[in-house]
Amino acid sequence: MLDQALQAVRDVAAKGGRILFVGTKRQAAGPVAEAAEKCAQYYMNHRWLGGTLTNWQTISKSIKRLKDADELLESGAEGLTKKERLGIERQQEKLQASLGGIREMGSQPDLIFVVDVRKEDLAIAEANKLGIPVVAVVDSNCNPDGIDYIIPGNDDAARAIALYTDLVARAALDGMTAQMGAAGIDLGAMEEAPVEEAVAEEAPAEDVKVEKAKPAKAKKAPAKAKKAPANADDKAEDAKADEAKAEEAPAETEAPKEEAAKS
Repeated sequence: MLDQALQAVRDVAAKGGRILFVGTKRQAAGPVAEAAEKCAQYYMNHRWLGGTLTNWQTISKSIKRLKDADELLESGAEGLTKKERLGIERQQEKLQASLGGIREMGSQPDLIFVVDVRKEDLAIAEANKLGIPVVAVVDSNCNPDGIDYIIPGNDDAARAIALYTDLVARAALDGMTAQMGAAGIDLGAMEEAPVEEAVAEEAPAEDVKVEKAKPAKAKKAPAKAKKAPANADDKAEDAKADEAKAEEAPAETEAPKEEAAKS
């Protein structure tokens, strides 16, 4: 079941379709947004607004109000009073929380991925009404009716939710990669460019090592020079010893002559 669900996600992404991640419960809000942004898709993780799919025209108007508020605040909100500015900021925060994840979606999604079937029953009902395929994590206490691709699993544990959302995001990325390959984009050439830059960066490092090695050899030369005086002292001591032996030699030769005279 998991393989079939991921294959469905991969096929939709390969055709350039839009995937909507839905998870409004506290444990799912973070992983859902992170996974959707990872694969350049869309998400709703604050609260499901009734008619998000079936009444897209009204949702589009709300998205337009959000964009207008962003532009107005970015320009400095000139000509507005403090009270008017605060009202616009509050409106922007509410719209961003509810619609920030779908502001660039453009139209209805081609597939939705749901975490917690019981909590997101309204989203599933709207998708079924419009014939949009539904991929969902279905726990043992949930009814799988209306789910096209079931992923059996725990929809309460944060780690489990993070795992499922990451798998779906990876499947979407695989589909997008296949789409780029089919379009004739050379992914291999894109990957080789950074390697050449890395080689160019490593070359100066080797030159630095060579420069550091030269002073090390120069430092060893004085060590050999220090040994020279020691050798000179040895030679001087040897010369003195030879002179002492030379002085003793005549004394030894005179001793036999005295003994011959006495006899």
